[in-house]
Order: sequence, then structure tokens, then C-alpha cells
Amino acid sequence: MARLKEKYQKEVVPALQEKFQFKSIMQVPRITKICINRGIGAAVADKKLVDNGVDELTIITGQKAVPTIAKRSVSNFKLREGMPIGARVTLRGEQMYEFLDRLLTVALPRVRDFKGINDKGFDGRGNYTLGVKEQIIFPEISIDKIKSISGMDITFVTTAENDEQSYELLKAFGMPFANAKKQNNG
Repeated sequence: MARLKEKYQKEVVPALQEKFQFKSIMQVPRITKICINRGIGAAVADKKLVDNGVDELTIITGQKAVPTIAKRSVSNFKLREGMPIGARVTLRGEQMYEFLDRLLTVALPRVRDFKGINDKGFDGRGNYTLGVKEQIIFPEISIDKIKSISGMDITFVTTAENDEQSYELLKAFGMPFANAKKQNNG
């Protein structure tokens, strides 16, 4: 069993149940999936960049990534409908907990000038999105083999009813928020 899954069951559930006065442990918020999305803007000119992006995302997550396709044409970007323009992967279950563990313990501490992550990435429905500027913070990526440095969006989808519950859930997992202030929009 993944280390963070065990931590969730033994530490996070009782703490959140006590804090929010949940009557049942089934009411306690949990992370249902982690979606990682990577837009590759230069893919319009070079199709191989999408393949590289898919391969890198597959290496980082340990699960096969798929290319994302443009839904409509945008003439200013020389983009046609149906062209591959990025890569994405959705993690659930054990792989989700393993990725979260690696993100918190290995990848985020490798970010240059790291002062914590922004706590303004909540969407109002209990989900949180984190932007990563460089894929080289993951130790699985070899700096010698990458063609260009690009970032990705990591979205944590939770069962929390509001941002405050989601904030407390992620904080209990060890998410290093920059300014640990109270959320008041939930």
C-alpha cells in the first residue's frame, strides 16, 4: 500500500473528521484523481514535440500519457482543428498516491527559490490546480535528453464540498502552501 494512502487512512481522516465534525468517515474529503496537462505551443511547427511531451509525461507519471487534440481552428496561432497540441494523463488509485508522494518529497523541493506553493489555485468546488514551470524538477527526466523546458498543470480533484475542506485535506497530506492562511470563501 502506498505510504500516503496509509497516512490518509490513519492520520488525515481522523483529523479532518474532528475538525469539520463529520458524522461518517465517508463524508471526509479525499483525492479522487490527479490530472496532469501539458500544453505544447510550439507543436504547431514541429509535430515531434508532442511525441516528446507524451513520452516525458509517461516517464514522470508511470502511466501512458495521451496527446491532446485542438478542438477548433485558431488562425492567429496557425492552429487547425484536429492537430495535436499537448499531452495529458489522469492518475487514480495507487499510481495517484505514488505520484503525489514523489511530487511532495522529491520534485517540489528541487524547485529553484522555492517558497511554497500558491494557495490561490482553488476553483470554488474543492479542486486545486498547481502550475509547474519546468519538467526537470522530476528526477526521472534526464536533463541531457530534453529538447526544451516546458511546464505543466497538475490538478487535484477532490470530493471536498468547498475550498476550505480541500485546503485542509491537501495541507494534511503535506502540501507546502506558501502562506498558511485561513480560506474564507467556502
